[in-house]
Amino acid sequence: MSTHAIANPTLAEATLAPTSMWRKIPLGAVVVGLAFIALAFVFGDSKMESPEGPVASHTQFFYSYITSFMFWLSIALGSLFFVLIHHGTRAGWSTIVRRIAENWMMTLVVLAVLVVPVMLGIRDTYEWSHRLDGQDMMLDRKAPYLDVTFFIIRGIVCFACWVGFAVAMYRWSTRQDVTGDIQLTHKMRRWAPLGFILFAITLTIGSIDWMMTLQPHWYSTIFGVYYFAGCLMVSGAVFALSSMALQKSGKLEKEISIEHLHDLGKWSFAFLVFWSYIAVAQLLLIWYANIPEETVFYHNRVEGGWDKVSVVLALFHFVIPFWFMMSRHIKRRKVTLAISAIILIAAQYIDMFWLVQPNLAPMLAPAEGAEAVHHASHFAVHLSDLFAFLGIGGVVVGAYAWFTTRSAVAAVRDPRMAESLGFENQ
Repeated sequence: MSTHAIANPTLAEATLAPTSMWRKIPLGAVVVGLAFIALAFVFGDSKMESPEGPVASHTQFFYSYITSFMFWLSIALGSLFFVLIHHGTRAGWSTIVRRIAENWMMTLVVLAVLVVPVMLGIRDTYEWSHRLDGQDMMLDRKAPYLDVTFFIIRGIVCFACWVGFAVAMYRWSTRQDVTGDIQLTHKMRRWAPLGFILFAITLTIGSIDWMMTLQPHWYSTIFGVYYFAGCLMVSGAVFALSSMALQKSGKLEKEISIEHLHDLGKWSFAFLVFWSYIAVAQLLLIWYANIPEETVFYHNRVEGGWDKVSVVLALFHFVIPFWFMMSRHIKRRKVTLAISAIILIAAQYIDMFWLVQPNLAPMLAPAEGAEAVHHASHFAVHLSDLFAFLGIGGVVVGAYAWFTTRSAVAAVRDPRMAESLGFENQ
């Protein structure tokens, strides 16, 4: 425990001032974000081949949108899991940064609205959505699952679970700021195990539905775990940057110590390694089995310029941050930790781009049957990719800033706050 006792912040001390810059962010960020989404739609126009010749399509927009949507969703889901595991394990050290995670977790509310374009663009995005019976034996076998109505229902159920748990945990946590009721802590702890179970199921369903089925002939039994690892890695990086941003605005300058930032760095580092393990395990299993329906995933990512993206992903998602963050000194200095966080955030977006975008070509120029399996797009970055990232990001960041101003920036009356403020790494 620390020899320098820090008093628990009061509700007033942990509340942002009416003149704080944080209160100016939400409206502007959301308006700008919506404008960028509109621009992504305009610049995401493309041509799709059909028996009657090229026809107008917004397939490029939908692929750009899904790439960015899954990136921002990964931060929100990683935050939800952080809150659940905090309560489920009765963690103490993370109490002071838990409200930051809760505020990011609550962006699931706006992401539940932002998922609507994914649903509306099914026909322009997912090859399986317009396959005829008997045209492709493999897709015929998957038809009971790859059904448009069932696809939409699964998406609604996933977000109902995520938003339900996020809102419940947030309300109980912020209510405790006022009442100090310790029973609310016990209540959140009791509900956390159920949250783990539903989180594991729904995250797997969501990642498979919105990304893996973009290449419907391919399948991986650990795809959900792969996405899960990225969610937790990027969330720790975002928490570290968010903590520093709050301290820049004059809040939690002493309460969030280098000890807490060090642990957030260790959180990200741990799941960086876990992601790498899952990625290599998936690669080796597919390489060893050498089944065409599985190897096509990597085949499409080593041609048409995607081989370079694969190398960049390996460098930024493992090699560079692994060796850079291994030293505890890197994680205990704000500057170097911030650099590490930015690298990991960039790596997560590159990963989403690498998972989604190679599947674009079969939608623009559909092939028949098995020919479609080997048809991949050439690597390219479009304006719609940038606009979709800024657009969804603007709305999500605006929502995060709004929740940050709506309540105290820390769980001031949590019974484990004193333990958290006195935390030291051994």
